[in-house]
Amino acid sequence: MSLLGGVITFCFLAVAIFILGDISGYEAKKLIESSLSGINMLCNTIILASATILALLLTLLGISTSSKSKLKAAHYKQVLSIAKFDTIVFISSLVLFQLFNIPITESQNLPTHWFKYVYWITLICSSFMSGMMVTVILLLYTTVTNIITIVGLGKDHYLISEDDIEEEENE
Repeated sequence: MSLLGGVITFCFLAVAIFILGDISGYEAKKLIESSLSGINMLCNTIILASATILALLLTLLGISTSSKSKLKAAHYKQVLSIAKFDTIVFISSLVLFQLFNIPITESQNLPTHWFKYVYWITLICSSFMSGMMVTVILLLYTTVTNIITIVGLGKDHYLISEDDIEEEENE
């Protein structure tokens, strides 16, 4: 479900971009210049958020291992999925940020028609980054609600190991 949320976000943004229609190289150059600060801010925000999420996953693992309930491997696989997606988002945003800091619009040697392709690549990459960040947030939401249900509320959950449930019944 989380991946579906990210795909829907990417598709929504891609359709919005497609509606803009075909543009000339000169128009693309002007649009790149005007949108560059916003894209840099998006990359910075995603870098900061993904680094914070990775650090907070360590806290989540600490809570998971110190809980009274023994959690199934599925819980740790969820946390691993979040870490993988988040790392991909972090590295992609960092690379994208570095690429956007190349002063391409100042180049005199670059043919004007290339700016159209640079513009479309920029928009598709930023849509992809947004979709991936939505996926990470939805994965994180699912995992956090599971932990709250198990640890905080002490309710029976499918992620609690069967051995743990049997021990509670025997007591």
